[in-house]
Amino acid sequence: MEADTVNVSVKAKKQSRLLNPLLYSPKVAPYVFVLPFVLSFCIFFAYPVFSTIQMSFQEVLPGQTHYIGMTNYQNLWSDSFFTALFNSSRYTLWTILVLIPLPLLLAVFLNSRLMKWSSFFRSTLFIPSLTSVVVAGTIFRLVFGSLDNSVMNTFRHMIGLPTINWLAGSSTAMFVLVVLATWRYIGVNIIYFLSALQSIPQELYESAAIDGANTWQRFWRITLPLLKPVSIYVITISIYGGYSMFTESFILWNGNRSPNDIGLTMIGLLYREGIEKNNLGFGSAIGITLLVLTMVLNVIQLKFFGLFKKED
Repeated sequence: MEADTVNVSVKAKKQSRLLNPLLYSPKVAPYVFVLPFVLSFCIFFAYPVFSTIQMSFQEVLPGQTHYIGMTNYQNLWSDSFFTALFNSSRYTLWTILVLIPLPLLLAVFLNSRLMKWSSFFRSTLFIPSLTSVVVAGTIFRLVFGSLDNSVMNTFRHMIGLPTINWLAGSSTAMFVLVVLATWRYIGVNIIYFLSALQSIPQELYESAAIDGANTWQRFWRITLPLLKPVSIYVITISIYGGYSMFTESFILWNGNRSPNDIGLTMIGLLYREGIEKNNLGFGSAIGITLLVLTMVLNVIQLKFFGLFKKED
């Protein structure tokens, strides 16, 4: 028994002698640390993307698949696809136009020394982002309901306007979607801009004030240029978030069937074709097209802001 114990301990010491030089080697250790990320990236991102690309050229049926070439991509040329693309693009554009300048302006006010109760307002504006999308969508569906006693129609009656069905018209439905996005995500963008504002040295503002720069000049010449990296990041995630919007639309119309597809988005079309109609090949083609579209748009905006320029 004692001999077996000695043998086990000897083997453990030999194994540790073999492993220690590898684990503690300056050349090997970096690869050991990045290995979990590489594995998770390959398993949960790279493999699904390559698998989706392959499926986009196939007709996927239960128990069988066969290649059909570019047929799935040719089928994208349809009214439903262009309607979904238009709705997602319009939603993305409006959310960028609202959720970039408005949070930036509020962040500047909250970062001011003259602002009272700034911590309270930060928390209050951030709380909606913690709300479930399903809960928020359900509440907004009731607030913007078609009944006379819905909240928004009640306000309309106060100023002498008639009842309208907010979710039946293209313009009003988009207004509801943008208001929902603004209410839910404005606090997140405020946090991004606040963190960037607080990293700007106060000495820059003091020096500019000594040189005679007014408030607007300090904001335009100092604040905005130094907020460029955060602004680019916010725009990037806004493009992705805009084109990936689905749950809000699904909840507002209590399903993926809005009147005349006024709430149909790219992800909604993917869900309709890939899940509801069990056409996974066509759904994969929609997903790859959406991936390429968002990547191209982000590359364009990164090129526009000069991120690919070489620094001197």
